[in-house]
Amino acid sequence: MSKRTARNPSMSISGYETSLVRCAVVLLLVAAGIAWITVYTNFAMDAAEWTKGFGKKPHTPFPWMSDLHKWNYLIGFGLSFLGLIVSAHPKTPMGRGRGVVVGMLGCFLLGLAWIVTYYFVAQSSTAHIPVMDKLDQMNLIVGVAFMAVGFTFATKWE
Repeated sequence: MSKRTARNPSMSISGYETSLVRCAVVLLLVAAGIAWITVYTNFAMDAAEWTKGFGKKPHTPFPWMSDLHKWNYLIGFGLSFLGLIVSAHPKTPMGRGRGVVVGMLGCFLLGLAWIVTYYFVAQSSTAHIPVMDKLDQMNLIVGVAFMAVGFTFATKWE
């Protein structure tokens, strides 16, 4: 261990200060966003899409979630995007050095791949991706939002 890290335990080997709390918040936000969309899709979506007069309303352990309908996607993607934006801070490994380039290019390419995949799936009558099917044209917003998060990384690039 160098003298620099011996004096300040929050300093990493690279000489930059890393906030473990910020890193944990990033992981929790991204995981919470993914979990929110997964829980909605698997447990509450059937009750949210139920139409009165067509059989019995499906039971859901999360009736409040089914009342939010498509807002669940905004909440889930919003949490994930917020986590990615927080990860662009210099006190996280993704917010400095090579992490910025990886985060920036990763978000740009992920947004592009999301939009291209949506267009191919939307034109196909046989291929179906559960979340993309339900979002319809809002898939464009998701793809552009990934690219916007990429720009938050771009502002940290030195």
